Amino acid sequence: MSASVQISLNGTRAVSRVLSRLRGLGKLRVGPLVFLISLIGPVLGIAVYLGAVTLNTRMVTGQCPMRVVSHRPHALGIASFLGWEVLFGAGMFAVRKRRREISGRELHLAGEIIQNISDGVVVADAQGQLLLSNEAARRISGRGPKDGPSSRWSKQYGLFLPGTDTPFPPNQLPLARAIQGEETEGVDIFVRNQIVPEGAWVSVDGRPLLGEDGDVQGGVVVFKDVTRRKKAEQLSEHLTNAVEQTADAVFITDRRGIIEYVNPAFETITGFPADEALGSNPRILKSGEQDQQYYHELWSAITRGETFRNTTVNRRKCGRLFHAEQTITPMTDEGGRITHFVSVLKDMTERRKIQEQETEMKIASGIQRRLYPRCSPQIPDYDISGTAFPADATCGDYFDFLSISDDKLGIVVADVRGHGIGPAMVMTQTRAYLRAYTRANLDPSEIFRRINNVLNADLEAGFFVTMVLVILDLPTGGLVYANAGHPYGYIFGEDGDVRATLQSTGVPLGLFPDGEFVSRNDLQLGSGDLLVMLTDGIIESEGPDETDFGIERILDIVKTNHGESAENIVNTLFGAAREFEEGRPQSDDITLVACKRR
Repeated sequence: MSASVQISLNGTRAVSRVLSRLRGLGKLRVGPLVFLISLIGPVLGIAVYLGAVTLNTRMVTGQCPMRVVSHRPHALGIASFLGWEVLFGAGMFAVRKRRREISGRELHLAGEIIQNISDGVVVADAQGQLLLSNEAARRISGRGPKDGPSSRWSKQYGLFLPGTDTPFPPNQLPLARAIQGEETEGVDIFVRNQIVPEGAWVSVDGRPLLGEDGDVQGGVVVFKDVTRRKKAEQLSEHLTNAVEQTADAVFITDRRGIIEYVNPAFETITGFPADEALGSNPRILKSGEQDQQYYHELWSAITRGETFRNTTVNRRKCGRLFHAEQTITPMTDEGGRITHFVSVLKDMTERRKIQEQETEMKIASGIQRRLYPRCSPQIPDYDISGTAFPADATCGDYFDFLSISDDKLGIVVADVRGHGIGPAMVMTQTRAYLRAYTRANLDPSEIFRRINNVLNADLEAGFFVTMVLVILDLPTGGLVYANAGHPYGYIFGEDGDVRATLQSTGVPLGLFPDGEFVSRNDLQLGSGDLLVMLTDGIIESEGPDETDFGIERILDIVKTNHGESAENIVNTLFGAAREFEEGRPQSDDITLVACKRR
């Protein structure tokens, strides 16, 4: 039994004894001595009567010369008896009055003690009628004694099983059990009512209230408000759970550096199970990558009571090195003396890999941006603009302007399946092939055939490239194009309506060996016409309701802004798509090219 429970139980017994005594205060106890003294009156009366009779007889016979004053001995005996009884009664009255005075003071003193003790006290009689509730009890229950059966106590006073919304079973309440003659100790009850709407925990001890003959005349309970202790225990439990469940390795050492505790993540990160780590020194993680000066500074800092933070290289049990952010914090006792050290290791291996990948992506992105046209071609009678908007640092989309000859311009838009560094590398490879073949002044379909063959041999399964290549005759506006499974291009007339489409003329590049590709040469870009080429990223941009931005919106926006510059048309289309997504992350690369003939 804990010391606090023992003290509380002893307090319950003391209150029980006081209350039992108070129930008997004012009652005159007729003990054997008092009974014997009360018999003196009759004995004295009989003795006086017999003495008077004897003297009268002797006087008549002449045996006693003494003259008897009373000739009625029975009257003298009765008078003696009554006189003694009067004296005895007066004495007993005085004693009883004195006892009542003392009892009154004791009653008042005992009542004051019960009302002012820090623990709550509640008393009930054998029928369950609440007789007494001190101030400490009222601070928790919010009420004094109330009429009502014990079956309603839980509802009346807001008594619940701890950790639940279930009312405490009335017949299991310590006071109800005390009335039945049971003793209880350390019963936890959660109280929530109008006085304590946030709730409070109490620990209750109960004891029967016994009469002089040992019969149960009621019950008394004494309870302590243990809310702070319970909240501290809950906080301690939460902290323990947090340390046990955290993904970071946590270990605690004593002042000498001997490991006394490791959490489960310690084994996950370091490979050392708890039974091997406990009792060991953190040197089991030493990698040799830090010099002695590092450890000297570490130990000097923590022994001064300072928190040490740094990135370290440690060694797992298997021998592999890992980088970790380490924090070591000294723990002190009430006197400020360091007793333990808490160390937290955050494994940075994956984060460093991610950082390295991000660095590589930035480098790749920079390289890729340099592969895009640095500026749009400045050609008389033409307004040309193109831009790629990557979803990631690198992009699987591609556009380019290829100077084939003085009077021919190649315009290309392409898309590798997916986005990120893999598709970006494929697109870089595709760009190199395209530029090499266009210098040979080949037909678009032949260029596609050759690119398809080399990509089909090089690409992994699942990768392919869609592409539309337009060769524009600048003086006449004549177009020759091929489309390898790419979204259509559109030619808009001067009124903003669609005049022609650049439909697909073959399969995506790299998907099938010996793919068939066809060129078309029957289209013309007249004065005032506009050519728009794009990738599927803008078509498939999704709104909050998962609907696509769609080609119809694109055509309407182009028609509305047909009179704007090529650059404004490109930016307006992209802005409208991002507005349609309402702030959601861009899901795919978007590339747009516009070419207007004045």
